Amino acid sequence: MKIEECHSLEEVRHYIDDLDDKIVELIAERNGYVKQAARFKDSIDDIKEKDRMEAVMDRVRTRAMEFGVSPNLLTKLYTIMVDAMVESEISEFQNARSL
Repeated sequence: MKIEECHSLEEVRHYIDDLDDKIVELIAERNGYVKQAARFKDSIDDIKEKDRMEAVMDRVRTRAMEFGVSPNLLTKLYTIMVDAMVESEISEFQNARSL
């Protein structure tokens, strides 16, 4: 990870805006894979698998610490994101079963 030295507030905002665009794209990409995962599961309980959720959160917390970011912040963000994506995956699962 390389942080550029900025020489103005506008430059800082440019880098932040660029990162926000990339973050949104990555979240959309993650959501696409989550939706695909529904095809490989047999039940809604499989989608809500507690062990997998805990593994994701543990990994995120570890990575946050490696990058010097608050693990609590990332856990909160991921909890919101994962909860929403689980609902999306459940919808995908139910739609596929209703065809």
